[in-house]
Amino acid sequence: MTAERELLVVAGPTGVGKSALAVEVARAVGGEVVSADSRQVYRGLDVGTATPTAEEQGGIRHHLLDVLDPGEPVSAGWYVREARRAVADVWGRDRPVVVVGGSTLYVHALVAGLADVPGLSADTERQLAAEMGSAGGADRLFQELARVDPVAAQTLDPTKSQRLARLVGVVRETGRPVSERWAAQGEAPFRTRLVVLNRPREELYARIEARVDRMIDGGLEREVVSVLERWPDARALLNATIGYREWLLVLAGDRTREEAIRLVKRNSRRYAKRQLTWYRRYPDALWLDAASASVTRVLQAASPWPQGSADGRSTREPGLPPTQ
Repeated sequence: MTAERELLVVAGPTGVGKSALAVEVARAVGGEVVSADSRQVYRGLDVGTATPTAEEQGGIRHHLLDVLDPGEPVSAGWYVREARRAVADVWGRDRPVVVVGGSTLYVHALVAGLADVPGLSADTERQLAAEMGSAGGADRLFQELARVDPVAAQTLDPTKSQRLARLVGVVRETGRPVSERWAAQGEAPFRTRLVVLNRPREELYARIEARVDRMIDGGLEREVVSVLERWPDARALLNATIGYREWLLVLAGDRTREEAIRLVKRNSRRYAKRQLTWYRRYPDALWLDAASASVTRVLQAASPWPQGSADGRSTREPGLPPTQ
């Protein structure tokens, strides 16, 4: 890590192995980890979000895990404010920071900054709420967003209803894709160095499916019931989160247990694909094969900051292009 107080960001798709490597890197440099995950911020959503256990955290202090009750609102703006506080705290104790996460918008907020996205009128909000609440409404809105702003559509899962409605609403009211604002945004809050982990597609998908099986064995079904009992207002959040939404359908009698498991695996694979597509937008990102990425290799990425090639493609490990 350098004296300029730069953040090392370890990103990548769900299930690739980010958290374990981030802990190893933080241990090697005497640092702490700041999470960039939009669901691990919530208490009680541990199994279905693969929140690192105390054992997996390995004695390394983690920030922005389990800090909100399910149902409390969260946004990229909130995340940047809290991340700034966490980073200031760690740097104030003269320790390096390793950011880890797969939430594309949170990572983007740190790497490139946030655009000034306008609010929506009350009429538009009511209309979108009605559309979202109708049968198949979320899918239709996602398809609309994919047509008018495919870049923005790549940043979210179709079940993330609040953000989906906001992105569609902005396009409807302004006639401009939100991604144009992202491209023209101001200064990022930190100097960052972005490392993206990847694996060959079949290997990544196998890891995702195995992780879903571990979640089921680890009590995901019980967790859904427990969260609803403790936080009744959390239903909207669960319905907007892969791994929980599918079990709500089981509880409602609309899906069998076997169908839910199949859907969680399918939706997780699709989400990983969208994450990878999003991370390809950063020409200065260093892509590493997670199977062979070592602490030494990651720290080599931190100095010097890798530059994109002349044709704008990301720097990458031989044999593992970001198009996989």
